[in-house]
Amino acid sequence: GNTIRYQTNEEGAPGTVIGTLAKDMSLSLASSKTNFRMMKQFNDSFIRVRESDGELTVGERIDRERICRHTPQCLITFDVVNFSKDRYKLIHVAVEIRDINDNSPEFPNKESIVEISENVAVGSRVPLDPAADADVGSNYIQSYQISVNSHFTIDVLLRADGVKYAELVLMKELDRETQSSYSVDLVATDGGHPFRSGSTKITILVTDFNDNSPVFDQNSFSVSLPEDAPVGSVILNLNAVDADDGLNGEVVYGFGKQVSHEIRQLFQVDHKSGRLTLRSPVDFEEKSTYELDVQASDLGANPSPSLCKIIIHITDVNDNAPEISITPMTSMTTGIAYISEAADKDSLVALVSTQDRDSGVNSQVHCSLYGHDHFRLKQAYEDSYMIVTAAVLDRERISEYNLTVMAEDFGSPPLRKIIQYTIRLSDENDNAPHFARAVTEVSVVENNPPGAYITTVEASDADLGNNGKITYRLVDSAIMGSPVNTFVSLNSVSGSLYALRSFNYEVMKQLDIHVQASDGGSPQLQTTAVIRLKILDQNDNQPSIVAPQLYKGSAEVFLPKDSPAGYVVTQIKATDADEGINAQLSYKIIEGGHLGFSINKDTGKVHVSRQLTYDLSDNVKVTVAVSDNGSPSLTSTAIIHVSFTEGTLPSVPSLAQNDSEELFEWDTSIAIIIVLAGSCSLLLLAIILITTLCNRRRKETREGGHDEKEDVPDVEKAESGHIDSLIASRKGKVFDAHPLPENPPLASGNATDTGCEDGRQAAGMFESNSRTMEGKLKAESSESFCILTQTPKLCVLAGLFHAARLWKGNSQANNNLERDPHISGKDSGKGDSDFNDSDSDISGDVHKKESPPTNKLFLSTGLWACTSECKVLGHSDRCWSPSATRPNT
Repeated sequence: GNTIRYQTNEEGAPGTVIGTLAKDMSLSLASSKTNFRMMKQFNDSFIRVRESDGELTVGERIDRERICRHTPQCLITFDVVNFSKDRYKLIHVAVEIRDINDNSPEFPNKESIVEISENVAVGSRVPLDPAADADVGSNYIQSYQISVNSHFTIDVLLRADGVKYAELVLMKELDRETQSSYSVDLVATDGGHPFRSGSTKITILVTDFNDNSPVFDQNSFSVSLPEDAPVGSVILNLNAVDADDGLNGEVVYGFGKQVSHEIRQLFQVDHKSGRLTLRSPVDFEEKSTYELDVQASDLGANPSPSLCKIIIHITDVNDNAPEISITPMTSMTTGIAYISEAADKDSLVALVSTQDRDSGVNSQVHCSLYGHDHFRLKQAYEDSYMIVTAAVLDRERISEYNLTVMAEDFGSPPLRKIIQYTIRLSDENDNAPHFARAVTEVSVVENNPPGAYITTVEASDADLGNNGKITYRLVDSAIMGSPVNTFVSLNSVSGSLYALRSFNYEVMKQLDIHVQASDGGSPQLQTTAVIRLKILDQNDNQPSIVAPQLYKGSAEVFLPKDSPAGYVVTQIKATDADEGINAQLSYKIIEGGHLGFSINKDTGKVHVSRQLTYDLSDNVKVTVAVSDNGSPSLTSTAIIHVSFTEGTLPSVPSLAQNDSEELFEWDTSIAIIIVLAGSCSLLLLAIILITTLCNRRRKETREGGHDEKEDVPDVEKAESGHIDSLIASRKGKVFDAHPLPENPPLASGNATDTGCEDGRQAAGMFESNSRTMEGKLKAESSESFCILTQTPKLCVLAGLFHAARLWKGNSQANNNLERDPHISGKDSGKGDSDFNDSDSDISGDVHKKESPPTNKLFLSTGLWACTSECKVLGHSDRCWSPSATRPNT
């Protein structure tokens, strides 16, 4: 194999071109089937290879500090195979990741405190916490600076592991009593372009002195520690001596303040003895060198500790077995490689890569292949091998090979790794997928939830392996203007078909879905089938009542109160958006049926079921339900308010509240007109009857020998205008009658103005001749009224009539005035009532009980002894005299 090297900067954008293998290695691309393929190894996600020309690009952002934390050089290595049908070439690629200055120096603490005794000598040093910088090379920390002050400076030193750190150096003697503390800024700067820096604030506290500090046997130690050393192993026995006595000379040990938490987890120092031991296992492959400070201090007041620097080198041992990675050429399945039975001899099957994390001879690896002589290992370079065919293959004879790959290092003792690997032979792709039926009909009930399973399409393929591995997809098409993949989804592996939306039978009843099955061969073969999806109707629509029109679930209809049984009140009409049995509707009354109403369950017509006895003021509420025949059945209800009217008005449902009010006002006015018309008819009948009786009485008077001719001159005088002189002779008291109210109450049977101009004036004119009549007029008796005479301008009070109800079983009128409570000389409390006034009531309270129009009025003559003189002079006392006999009329 060949090795080629490239360089690229870390943090490069994905897609950044690193190099082109075809160009850089002068490879011919004459064959259209020549391509490049990366053999998957350890860092395959960082670098991408274009198959056509081997162009290398950055796959994802590379952070050098993450993948090469402790190494000065960062390499990403991988293998690329350039192959065609008849040859191949393995290329080993090494990409160096160059560091960029993307990290600033950073101190562990933004602020720190250092204590120094006032008696320390000039030139004494205090180690300071080093700054950390994840970059390497010139981008790493290059210098430290301290802010200007009069007593301290710094000295920059380099540790064994290459880390630069600063020590605080005393330049001038300290005097705590003069100044007890100092504050300086320490700045670390790297060498990048542009450079980066970090700073920390150091507070120096001056303490009282303890004359002597502990002294180590030597200021620094360098020791080695095998990486497999057990926990608790003694690394070093430290010893420090203090010349002072007592507590000032008693020495204790501990880590310096700048020792990191990582080191404290790996190592520990005994507080009294100074013994340094291993606290946790170390790994050479993780880190090979540790540097730490151990301080010794006495127990006196204001101790001045001494420091001893210890460098621990971790030595490698053969504790890591080789790692094996096998990358097949034609399969991503772990532990299995596929190769066509038509492959030539020495065809590449898989790449075997080995790696050992140890160093030196412990990392050198030898690889072997066992299992069958049809395959062999061929070394590509260093620690990479190729599994190639060693003979002609025949799938019909052997379809699968189980091989063993063993990698062994050269350590002492050697460590090995064994992997079982399978190679399967595949045949040529000569069979297309096959559906059992070209058209498959399936159904789904509407209102299905999105994601509902519909069916599974299944095709078969006689080939093996990828050639027989079938995948499914929806053929692009449009349904009702939308892509088919917005209606259903198809699992490409299982062929399961799912609904992506809830179907509505009322909108869509069927859709054809074209499904394509493809195998995994090369060239790929396909077959198409049709899934005919039928939507089944579901009872998901409630009946909708369209007539009568509802307002807030209610409607008002008007019904004549005397409607007979069978009368159609209204018809309930409803629609249902469903079909079939789900749209078959039936009607019923669920509340109010006992009130005299029934409904036809098929037509929805509401009938009167019996003779109704409701008043006009009554309002009946009937609740009607409309149900479909689905399962479960859906129902809508409506409340019908039935209002009663006079006459035979049609039933009109109330469409809205305003319409209902207008309709109510219209019906009320019609009822008033009807009542007034009936009252006028009764009044006309009463006038005709009274006129007839008056004529008959005049006839009887003439037959009884009364001479009325002598009265004619007075009457004629009244007719010819001499009434004025008569009025003047009575000094204005002729018309002295009690006035009537301006707006008397309305009653049936009132007299019209025809032939009677002013009954009150006529009654007042005869006041002086009849005291009895005057009392009756002033008592405002509603039973007194005027009857018409032959004189149109003069109303003469002729008599008193009584209207009596003709009760069942009794056809005789009661003529006894004292027993009849309706004929009374007492004040009715209703005001004066004249015959000519539309407010006069000739029937009294009897008429207020709403006597049927067919009832007859029986009139009895109260003033039976009147003569023609009464017409002019008024009634005398004898007019009121009782008579033993009454003339028959």
